[in-house]
Amino acid sequence: MKAVRSPAELRASISDWQRQGLKVGFVPTMGALHEGHLSLVERAKTLADKVAVSIFVNPTQFGPNEDFTRYPRQEAADQALLEGAGGDLVYLPDMAAMYPQGFATSITVAHVSEGLCGACRPGHFSGVATVVAKLLLQGLPDLAVFGEKDYQQLQVIRRLVLDLDIPVRIVGAPTLRESDGLAKSSRNAYLTSEERAIAPRLFQALTEAAVSLRAGLPAGQACLQASQSLLRAGFAKVDYIELRDAQSLEPVDHPTAPARILAAAWLGRTRLIDNLPVC
Repeated sequence: MKAVRSPAELRASISDWQRQGLKVGFVPTMGALHEGHLSLVERAKTLADKVAVSIFVNPTQFGPNEDFTRYPRQEAADQALLEGAGGDLVYLPDMAAMYPQGFATSITVAHVSEGLCGACRPGHFSGVATVVAKLLLQGLPDLAVFGEKDYQQLQVIRRLVLDLDIPVRIVGAPTLRESDGLAKSSRNAYLTSEERAIAPRLFQALTEAAVSLRAGLPAGQACLQASQSLLRAGFAKVDYIELRDAQSLEPVDHPTAPARILAAAWLGRTRLIDNLPVC
């Protein structure tokens, strides 16, 4: 597996593949890779001839009291995992490559970035949109794969690419879960053994709420019941549990069109997110 560290090297490698008539897939990550990330690589491999993966812990998507400094960094282990998964190239830019001196541009994607995590983490999606736009423009792959676990992020990126005419197809991949239903996440490593035993309750609460919604219970009641069940289970705080239109992310009271129930909740010092399709 080839490793490159500059935008010029990334673009040259992808362009060379494309000149050979090969389709190139791309998977942006912040490292600390797990099976969920590798499933995105595997998904990209089914759609493309070559797969490039970026590893960059992006500071602009972390808030002032969030975990940027303690976010796990394990470059050598991540590269070994990617090679084992069949990755063809890993892109490892440093801070200067992504945010050179004097960098003064940010991208805001309105509407889909508002509410949910956008309300709880001000500036987060501007940081996401800016770094993803840079990564896609630096490499110009044919397609890029993002996980549905970060569903609001996925919709922000889809809107970004559409609005800015970035010629990259965005593909959403289903959430990969542990055997007890907990969505795989790098932040699961922060959980104590006691918290890890409680964490699957988030998936269970959303599953129960989805059943109630399909049976006709109004969203407000179903989401309140789910929130209360998490607090009873030992979660410290529920940021939100809401039913939203699957594309626009506008709030809906009944799932009459494709919809998702989305949640974010705190277990100790760890913020967990998850979502499920309702119809």
